[in-house]
Amino acid sequence: MRKVLIVGAGQSGLQLGLSLQALRYEVKLISARTPAEIRGGRVMSTQVMFRTALGYERQHGLNLWEAQAPKITGLRLSVGGPDGARVLDWRGELAGFAQSVDQRVKMAGWLELFAERGGAVEYRSVGVSELDELSRGYDLVVVAAGAGELGRIFERDPAWSPFTEPQRALAVSYVRGAAPSSDVDDSGLVRFNSVPGVGEFFVIPGCTEGGPCDISFFEGIPGGPLDCWADRPGPAEHWARMLELMRTYVPWEHERFAGAELTDDRAVLAGAVTPVVRKPVARLPSGSAVLGMADAVVVNDPVTGQGVNSASKAAESYLDSIVRRADRPFDPEWMRETFDRFWDYARHVTVWSNAMVRPSPPHVRRLLGAAAEIPAIRNRFANGFDDPADFESWFLDPAGAEEYLSALS
Repeated sequence: MRKVLIVGAGQSGLQLGLSLQALRYEVKLISARTPAEIRGGRVMSTQVMFRTALGYERQHGLNLWEAQAPKITGLRLSVGGPDGARVLDWRGELAGFAQSVDQRVKMAGWLELFAERGGAVEYRSVGVSELDELSRGYDLVVVAAGAGELGRIFERDPAWSPFTEPQRALAVSYVRGAAPSSDVDDSGLVRFNSVPGVGEFFVIPGCTEGGPCDISFFEGIPGGPLDCWADRPGPAEHWARMLELMRTYVPWEHERFAGAELTDDRAVLAGAVTPVVRKPVARLPSGSAVLGMADAVVVNDPVTGQGVNSASKAAESYLDSIVRRADRPFDPEWMRETFDRFWDYARHVTVWSNAMVRPSPPHVRRLLGAAAEIPAIRNRFANGFDDPADFESWFLDPAGAEEYLSALS
């Protein structure tokens, strides 16, 4: 059977590795950390997996936490005004539930599962020269790690990369003990709070070690009041600062979180990402070609919650391309075709994500305002998080927005 080397043990690398393993490919994984190090480390993300991505996990028998994780059934969107009150507030329903599992739990569990099934894993970081040496003897090398030296071997694609610096300052806390809403029952909803000119605040029902939690997440416009994490405060100060920012900019959330506490002393994260698209094929010093996947080649701002969804869809698309290739060589032309096939979907995620970190144009403000009165709009917006390709014809196109609103009136 064909031999595949996968560098990176996140959502895409592990999903692809486990799926190929089940089909009896000989797969080797390179992970920078052991399961114990992952479990004992800092939170890594604010993941929400929507229906399609969850379906892939279920299909491959990887939905190990489906019974424990809260079911997310919709999205509540609120827009804050200058006086601290909400000027817009509505709820969109999902066609199928979403879920969020702490990646410390999930990635550690999947790594252990891969090893239990007989898979080979090396726990170490590798650079370009080391990868060049490791890659010998494999039919295909997939790089699914976007950070560090390996993330720089794939050439930036300027046609799809309009930004050269982060568009948001990010701060995350996993907490327990938040109070329910005082106005409506919004349990089981992702709460998406937008404060124009300041940034966004999200609340995600999640599951971590020990059970359910709330994932609270600020996205701050650079240079603004939410861009205040350069000093990297300790866990207690990090959470206290988030509470004060809630008090000022999303007070309706502050009253709910005032009594909440961190799930553990590693449950905070601050940082920033620069959205970028890279060319999918790189050459190692020996001349061997390697294929980039997920964050190695496509990075979007997390404002649209697409990181793990795109990673899952990339793994599923690459899996299908690998299987279809049968015993033919995984040459650079096939690598580019494999990425292009995934990019037919992923480009919609990139265009939408890039639009969402810019000020909302007039047609988007009209759509979101009309959604308060028209359920079809708010439900379509909510379900776009599962299928971002749907946004192209109405949410991202002023003329299409007017046609859509006219058809609904």
